[in-house]
Amino acid sequence: MGRPMAANLVKAGHEVNIWNRTPKDVPGAKTCANAAEAAKGREVVWLCVSDTKAVEQTLFGQNGAASSLEKDSVVVDSSTISPSASVQFAGKIRELGGDFLDAPMTGSKVAAEAGTLTFMVGGKESTIARVQSLFDNMGKTVIHMGDNGKGLAAKLAQNLQTCVIFEALAESLTLARKLGVPEEKLFQLIKSSMIRSGVAEYKEPFLLKKDYSPNFPLRLMHKDMHLMMDAARENGVKLPALEKTDEIYEAATRAGYDDLDYAATIQLLEQWAGLK
Repeated sequence: MGRPMAANLVKAGHEVNIWNRTPKDVPGAKTCANAAEAAKGREVVWLCVSDTKAVEQTLFGQNGAASSLEKDSVVVDSSTISPSASVQFAGKIRELGGDFLDAPMTGSKVAAEAGTLTFMVGGKESTIARVQSLFDNMGKTVIHMGDNGKGLAAKLAQNLQTCVIFEALAESLTLARKLGVPEEKLFQLIKSSMIRSGVAEYKEPFLLKKDYSPNFPLRLMHKDMHLMMDAARENGVKLPALEKTDEIYEAATRAGYDDLDYAATIQLLEQWAGLK
């Protein structure tokens, strides 16, 4: 996700430094040796990495971005990580004289490439205003969710719906096939009734083609599910549907589906139903 986001900033005419843990160039951007070099002299530092530990290391580890952070600069983190940990990171950045936004996004790889992401943001309105033009270069919508951590809280709530809605879709498709109803006909019904959803609409062509190439890898959705359950435990919330869905993801991991799209979980249901 980070690479096409950086490419859109370059396309918009910005001077962009990049660093990636797995070296990858972005045409028109300067590739740096580490995060500290990438952040040096920059007004804005933007992160998009895989998990909470990766954010902490990129910011505060050896040669981390925080070590060269300019006073009054803004750090924006578009990773999906623990909301409580992100609040702590925000506090550390403020102690260094900067400010911090958690700004996870939705729209998958296609929207990142097209510059049509939706960002959900936690932090000060005045800080969002300072980087609004950058949001505009990479996305179509910015929703201010509240203080630091609230963007991530909204992202986890959204992804909870995504994985549970898809699981219901996968189960309904499997049952329909087992009972002799073609998948195409069930999708036609879904689109013509109150059960229509963005998840079904987006996944339909991939499911019909049995294409499980990763738009959003299963391992990352599974990681997000654990963040949801951790946040729920921290706040005394029960998530029984998510916990059941997690059992299917555990089985999918054992089956070797981690690097496929999360939609690949339907293959387990089909196998269990004798359809494969």
